Amino acid sequence: MAQNVLKEVFATDVFSDAVMQERLPKKVYASFMEIVENGGELDITIANVIAHAMKEWAVEHGATHYSHWFQPMTGITAEKHDSFLNASSTSEAILEFSGKELIKGEPDASSFPSGGLRATFEARGYTAWDITSPAFLREDAAGVTLCIPTAFCSYTGEALDKKTPLLRSMEAINKQATHTVHLFGYTDVKKVECSVGPEQEYFLIDREKYLKRDDLIFSGRTLFGAMPPKGQELDDHYFGTIRERIASYMKELNIELWKLGILAKTQHNEAAPAQHEMAPIYSTANIATDHNQLTMETMKRVARRHGLECLLHEKPFEGVNGSGKHDNWSLVTDTGVNLLDPGKEPHNNLMFLYMLSAVIKAVKDYAPLLRLSASNVGNDHRLGANEAPPAIISVFLGEQLEDIVDQIIENGEATSSIRGEKMNTGVTTLPNFRKDATDRNRTSPFAFTGNKFEFRMVASSMSVSGANTVLNSIVADTLENMNKNIEGLEGEEFISAVKKTIQTTLKDNKNIIFNGNGYSDEWVEEAIKRELPNVKTMVDATKYYTDPTVIAMFERQNVYTEIELKSREEINYETYSKMLHIEALTMIEMASKLYIPAIIRYCTSLAKSINEIKATGIPAATTVQNDLLIKASSLLADAQNALSQLIEKTGKAEHQNEGEESAVYYRDVIREAMTALRTPIDALEMIVDKSFWPVPTYGDILFEI
Repeated sequence: MAQNVLKEVFATDVFSDAVMQERLPKKVYASFMEIVENGGELDITIANVIAHAMKEWAVEHGATHYSHWFQPMTGITAEKHDSFLNASSTSEAILEFSGKELIKGEPDASSFPSGGLRATFEARGYTAWDITSPAFLREDAAGVTLCIPTAFCSYTGEALDKKTPLLRSMEAINKQATHTVHLFGYTDVKKVECSVGPEQEYFLIDREKYLKRDDLIFSGRTLFGAMPPKGQELDDHYFGTIRERIASYMKELNIELWKLGILAKTQHNEAAPAQHEMAPIYSTANIATDHNQLTMETMKRVARRHGLECLLHEKPFEGVNGSGKHDNWSLVTDTGVNLLDPGKEPHNNLMFLYMLSAVIKAVKDYAPLLRLSASNVGNDHRLGANEAPPAIISVFLGEQLEDIVDQIIENGEATSSIRGEKMNTGVTTLPNFRKDATDRNRTSPFAFTGNKFEFRMVASSMSVSGANTVLNSIVADTLENMNKNIEGLEGEEFISAVKKTIQTTLKDNKNIIFNGNGYSDEWVEEAIKRELPNVKTMVDATKYYTDPTVIAMFERQNVYTEIELKSREEINYETYSKMLHIEALTMIEMASKLYIPAIIRYCTSLAKSINEIKATGIPAATTVQNDLLIKASSLLADAQNALSQLIEKTGKAEHQNEGEESAVYYRDVIREAMTALRTPIDALEMIVDKSFWPVPTYGDILFEI
């Protein structure tokens, strides 16, 4: 039955290739696919035919409106809805949708983050149809809407979104990787695509409890909260039996995602209580990014139908695992060859070793930029602890590839590959199988996992576009430079040059390879010796947008211009300051209106109890109450003092200069003041009578669902 449901619903809400073949004239379909595969300008007559077919299909499915769906630099998606309605001369309603309306839209560019690219009075911006990502239908309270994935740019042509740079980077890696495989003799390859599979971690909590926590509502995370008696110490939630309420949610989520053509594959409980994960099958980077944005939106929408709230923040609860988004990245030719697949004898696979060395060099040369691509405010609370990778970029290869790398560095080539042994469980009825040649490393931020690299630093609420834009760009640029050593050579001379390039590249960049425990203090010390950067916060990372080396690389690959990079630097600093300002104001309001009044009521109750017991004349009967009152009153005074300090320091923040100076002030001053306020209130939560406590606790939220 489940298989039938999957087959019946999959991609039913997508204007897919199959739908286009059915509804478009053969010549129109062929012309359109030629442009999709090889690029080119879409003729307006073809666009008109496609627009008409798309409108007819959408209307048949109940659509009344269409929307250019785009991804501005807010980190979420945006849309403006227009109906298909037009009026004829006889005042009858007719439905129309033209090729011009399909190709181009005009949202207000000045109302989105632009980092100075657009002033308030410079309002014009354009959305342009991304023909490589299929249109889809979305049904909600507004009805059915035809959503058309688009890029978003300014009137003067700069990218104002996350899609445009990603598409540029895909062209860059296609160009350089295709040229590379041609050098190796695979001239039948016409295209190399970046394949991506983003695993999505998230928390599900009861919505009624969520609505009682202003910190969750305004900032996405709990700004106060003490750990309950039980957290994740027993490791009993990870891969545990999924609760009925959560299973019901996951079932509907799968159906909604499958309708959108999203290849939702895996679902399970994650390590922290109330934490879960969804993983899709891989798609091209552009489609995977669109699908992940839709996945996050659908997760939140479906959760509310079940009386739940989906939290995508990287660290919604202090003291338990945070959430990330593991970005699985590889390169695949149009002939079906994964360029990061080592094969059965990786030591003999020269093209794989060449690509591997290029990735290692790219990660080493641009480690701070890669760290920046995974940076947001929430990730600063996550990186470096609770099964999240450290802020230090390193590459995990595993025993097999590390052994090959050592052979190449020492001898110029490798002559053998470690093979996995047969698994011996000691149980005769269990099947025999061969183990992988290498273990996995959950502490590595950038790990080779068989035929791909898994970038584990990406924040759970982020678009994966930034990380993949960087990966595509730095590997493309590295390949372009490495290829200069082997171009124009043939035969033994070519093979010799390839081996020499691989050896030199691996030798020069071996210090980025680390197979050990990335969580250990020893690794931090070792990384210093290796001169690997430890970029601890989003503020520290942001400056790398405008590093001259980074600007030059992006401009060489035609991915970002210098002005586009400067705008993103400004947006990052501004976002950081604004997010912490919201958190500070939320803490001030919660402490002033909820916590401190509740604690005063508790202390008053204690004092009243003490007086009543004293009246009985029983000696020493008030010792416990006295001790509690003294402790609670002392912590209350600490909280009031910290609150006053936070109010004062937040007020001073308005006098800081914008940009980096403001962000640094919030990082160094406001965050410290926020911690100072949280500490006594969390301590009070552990001693105040629960009937007085004004909000649901961690125990209420994480375990009562």
